[in-house]
Amino acid sequence: MHVTDEIKMTHRSFLDLFTSSSCILGEGAVIERLRRNSGLELDPHLVNSAFIYSRTPRAALESICRQYLEIGRDSGLPLLVSTPTWRASRERIAAAGYAGVDVNGDNARFLSLVRNSYGDYAAKVIICGLMSCRGNAYSPGEALDVDTARDYHAWQAGKLAESEVDVLLAATLPAISEATGLALALAATGKPYLVSFVVRPAGTLLDGTPLHTAIAGIDAVVTPPPLAYMINCTHASFARAALLHPDNSSSMVRKRVVGLLANTAALSPEELDDNSRLVTEDPATFGATVAALHRDQGLKILGGCCGTDERHISALAAALAIDTCRPS
Repeated sequence: MHVTDEIKMTHRSFLDLFTSSSCILGEGAVIERLRRNSGLELDPHLVNSAFIYSRTPRAALESICRQYLEIGRDSGLPLLVSTPTWRASRERIAAAGYAGVDVNGDNARFLSLVRNSYGDYAAKVIICGLMSCRGNAYSPGEALDVDTARDYHAWQAGKLAESEVDVLLAATLPAISEATGLALALAATGKPYLVSFVVRPAGTLLDGTPLHTAIAGIDAVVTPPPLAYMINCTHASFARAALLHPDNSSSMVRKRVVGLLANTAALSPEELDDNSRLVTEDPATFGATVAALHRDQGLKILGGCCGTDERHISALAAALAIDTCRPS
């Protein structure tokens, strides 16, 4: 695994948990569940990042986080959770009227306080500092070029790296250009980091870049390269097809891709974009199909994305337990 000695020394506790655990449970949907709460309104710029500053939205956010933490604790599995900072760039923070407020750091502290309330289990909970692309994650045509992306995302990457997060995660990335720029910004912080793509069953990113080209390209130009790669906002059947595609995947891809945060809808991004109807999946079916990717493909981090809730993550944890997926 490509990890510098400096990162090993600075973040040994996270890396020890990552390397010693055969499987890590991921959280389920957060933003999408909050969107379906008729009593809440997502900010057009920050989405849910400012929820921590108001009593009722903060309570709703904390309730969802605690559901996933309790499932992880009860299963005994390590758990990956993400800060509510998916859209918390400097540009968006200013547009929402929070210029000068440490939105990224405050969200990291919020999640750290919730985690620390779980006693001994808190040591098994990994907090990701979550970032994403500037534009619509389902529209690769909106992706920034490499240099613009590096400069645009450097500020938020730095703020999250200074906070109480354990690892940085750039997720829901549709295009190689912005993913590369994001990786450069994350690498410059010295924190371990993961890069996660939205993929098609044909084994490509949404911009058509083959998975093997995307991963080899980022690994070649970014120092240090990502700790590993993931897939998110993609149905389990699509992820499986992408990883096994004979032309666009490879053994290198299957080694470097370590996780999936899966949707419940077997629909393309074009079908999902702005879809007002929730397309869900039976929790037991979701749990079984996602857990099978640990058994069949060796994926280590497994959780949920759009359409999931505590029922899906509970079913997934149960399915992983049947597979005797436990930290070594």
